[in-house]
Amino acid sequence: MQSDQPRLAFFPINLFGAIMGYCGLTLVAKEISDIFGFASQIFYALAFITTLFFTLISVIYMAKLIKHMKAVHNEFSHPVALHFFPTFSISLLLLSLIYKDIDFDLAQVLWTLGAVMQFGFLLMILNNWIHQEKWQITHMNPAWFIPVVGNIVVPIGAVNFAPLEVAWFFFSIGLIFWLILNSIVMYRLFFHPPMLKVLEPTLFILIAPPAVGFISYMNLQAMAGVDDFARILFYIALFMTVLLLSQLPRFIAVPFSLSWWAYTFPIAAMTLASFIMYEQLDMSFFAYIGFALLAMLIALVAHLTAKTLWAVKKQQLCVPPQPAQK
Repeated sequence: MQSDQPRLAFFPINLFGAIMGYCGLTLVAKEISDIFGFASQIFYALAFITTLFFTLISVIYMAKLIKHMKAVHNEFSHPVALHFFPTFSISLLLLSLIYKDIDFDLAQVLWTLGAVMQFGFLLMILNNWIHQEKWQITHMNPAWFIPVVGNIVVPIGAVNFAPLEVAWFFFSIGLIFWLILNSIVMYRLFFHPPMLKVLEPTLFILIAPPAVGFISYMNLQAMAGVDDFARILFYIALFMTVLLLSQLPRFIAVPFSLSWWAYTFPIAAMTLASFIMYEQLDMSFFAYIGFALLAMLIALVAHLTAKTLWAVKKQQLCVPPQPAQK
């Protein structure tokens, strides 16, 4: 169905999920460069590309915010799109990690802005959940993790840019709400009708909370190494990865949409976590996992970039959102 509104009005907020995927790949490149001495030029090239894409998407969305405020409001009221607004603040947090060793002052600004915005989105969306009359259990999908569990990303940089108690504050919020929302998501998946096919890729978001939680915890407990709690987080993330990869034929059958970018950041987080385990325990098993996931991540990012650019060329990107699932 064609709309009389300009295409800019339908520029999707969830495109920042692609930036998270690129940030994840860039951070993995930095990690393997540090561990194995691979060419750091790959990291710098990816950092440049990621920054370029982030700037481009941010400028376009800012134009939408200025010219089509009502469209942004409608997007914020949509039961799926609402939960992708924090992908912008999480992108800032991830960019701060990329720039930490390139330009510390810039990285600190990016982290501070990202942390403040992340906390603002957290308050707004939690209030939206609590004081509402529209949400149904069938609206629930793993994208709901993003606003609250995204807080687990904050401590990774907080150990460099803020007091340690700030890091623990955000880590605590993300960890507890992961446990709460994970129970609700599993209840919704087990006992209610299946999600829309287009939303099935968001199941990979289930990998991100324990994987990113492991990375954050390792930063918070840098001197302690891999303790029992770190192992629990890592192995839960590993199990979720295996569980979802065992359903690969099902996911391949899902028609392409921007929701496919939900595959990338969780896989990047699991890849990074695997290399951290290898670095800490010096067990080749974890390096094999890391490189296998890295190959998958590179193929995914390349494939989804091509698919997204093709959708732009065919004018299939900026289209009216699907109605909420009843």
